[in-house]
Amino acid sequence: MSELPADADVAADVDIDIRAAEKEAAPAAPAGTSLPPEQAVDLLSRVHIFAGLQPAYLRRIAALGLEEVHEHGSLVFAEGSQGDKIYLLLEGAIRISRQVPGMGEEALAILRAGDYFGEMALIDDFPRSADARVHEKCRLFVIRKEDLEDLLFIDRDLAYDLLWNFVRTLSTRLRETNDKMTFLAVSNRF
Repeated sequence: MSELPADADVAADVDIDIRAAEKEAAPAAPAGTSLPPEQAVDLLSRVHIFAGLQPAYLRRIAALGLEEVHEHGSLVFAEGSQGDKIYLLLEGAIRISRQVPGMGEEALAILRAGDYFGEMALIDDFPRSADARVHEKCRLFVIRKEDLEDLLFIDRDLAYDLLWNFVRTLSTRLRETNDKMTFLAVSNRF
């Protein structure tokens, strides 16, 4: 057996120490588990963005997702962070909010089971536009952007149908925002 030079031992120890420090510094991601395929397909079929898609499409999308559990008060993602996932709320509640200078947190929406969020990350490469914080302990079904993009690249018919669902969803949310802005303007809270 050959012995490593002393410098190599020190380098190996430093490398191990750096990796240990990185593990401690990084927040622990919730453990992901898969939902049974039938349950995942049923869940997707009840979510507006996937509504109306053929069962075969839903099975392909469902195979991409994992389940995560988040505790009350934890941050799912922060405004300004890079978006790389869409989240479907299985149970619990999520608060979507922004920090308004001089006013603090402004809750934009409280989402409940059956709602979804983070879908804008699937469409563009801009940073997250708001915080997503756990309002009540929740279970999420999570699909990574990269995985969905790969599937949509392969299956153009699925991509076309899903794109129209995105358009309808974004249109609905724009209308809701317009109504909220009108209310704020009329009530002099703007």
